[in-house]
Amino acid sequence: MRCYALWMAFVGTSVGITSPQTFADFLEDSQTQLKLKNFYLDRQYDTASSKNWGSWSQGVTLDTKSGYADLGMVKVGADLLAQYAVRLDGRDRNPDWVLPYEGKPGTGKQAREFGHIGVTLKAQVAQTEIRVGELLPVTPVLVYDPSRQLLTTYNGAWLESKDIKNTKVTLGYIKSINARYENQPMDLGLWPKNLSKDSKVNGMYIAGVDYRFNQNVQGSYFYADVDNIYQQNYLGLSYKENLNKDTKLDTHIRFFDNRQSGDALYGKIDNQALSLGTTFTYKNQTIGLGYQQMFGKQGSNPSAATGAPYFPTLAGWVPQPYLDNWGVASFVRKDEQSFGMTYSYNFAGWGINGLKATAKYWGGWNIDSHYESNGVKSGRGTEDEFNFILNYVVPEGKFKGLGFEWMYINVDWHNVQGQISSLKENRIATTYTYKF
Repeated sequence: MRCYALWMAFVGTSVGITSPQTFADFLEDSQTQLKLKNFYLDRQYDTASSKNWGSWSQGVTLDTKSGYADLGMVKVGADLLAQYAVRLDGRDRNPDWVLPYEGKPGTGKQAREFGHIGVTLKAQVAQTEIRVGELLPVTPVLVYDPSRQLLTTYNGAWLESKDIKNTKVTLGYIKSINARYENQPMDLGLWPKNLSKDSKVNGMYIAGVDYRFNQNVQGSYFYADVDNIYQQNYLGLSYKENLNKDTKLDTHIRFFDNRQSGDALYGKIDNQALSLGTTFTYKNQTIGLGYQQMFGKQGSNPSAATGAPYFPTLAGWVPQPYLDNWGVASFVRKDEQSFGMTYSYNFAGWGINGLKATAKYWGGWNIDSHYESNGVKSGRGTEDEFNFILNYVVPEGKFKGLGFEWMYINVDWHNVQGQISSLKENRIATTYTYKF
């Protein structure tokens, strides 16, 4: 709060001493959007005790980004993100991680409504920008999550600089997380342990560099330290090539190394992940292939006592899209090897602009199932997942920008999840953005 107060005082004082024309730039260069999202989720497990999870909700987001007040060498501004959702229908007794849930699964209750407001204060010098307040980062070690109703966001300070040719430097400090199903900031922790308001974690420190070797090759290195929980090193290399006007190739290799940090509140962590992926696009079709493998001594199902994770995932179930094979099943268990395939078609080739269909399949094997079934080792497990996604966005006319998405998910586990062996899920979202 002291940091935010000082920053707000600086911005307020700076804007107050500028000329009327400078303040006009602050307003005239601003952008405001009102985003509506109607979201339905239905998840069916194959066990009697866990059947019938889901909810139907309506969300409203006001997203305002100011221009910059020019103070000479420094430019300053402020952004506002206000999010609110109300439950239209749902299963009170089961959490679906879309809406807040109080109590134990099966006996608790979903919230009727929730939301939060975040403010981001920003300053820019040349090609370096610092942001303080609510953050929506997209990096290999931390990303925001738009997959449900409200966004998962973070609170802290973030710096990005492009002043060095072909280089982007990133520095960040994350104090807390606003999880997609929580209505207040929480201290950082690891899934599946509940988020805490008063943990011993002082925050997350991030440093990274992206470097473009030439127009085709780019490398990235990122380091993250979640105080007293884990340290993460990431190294990535990508190659992109336009083979001709209709054909594109995009391939990469990514490596994560995860270790415990400081007091190791969740126990010892020793996990490495290697991902290799490539996508080939020809006109309206895209084919993707990916291979992923987990290494290290840790990675079995986290116990309630130590919480030793498969792959350190922040509480709030923050996704990791920089792993090639990531879905509901996640494919990050101990010793697991997995293979993924994606096929996507844009129906603009048939004259239907705005319509796109995508099919994804992942298969994982060689899972060390130790601790997976009441602490009894039960051999090697497998898991597989199929997704089908249909998107349509009205391309023109009075309802331009109105979007529809249907996502079907089917997951099967063998010798992995104890009593749960499969789930089926449908997600239906209708979105619309009004730009002022």
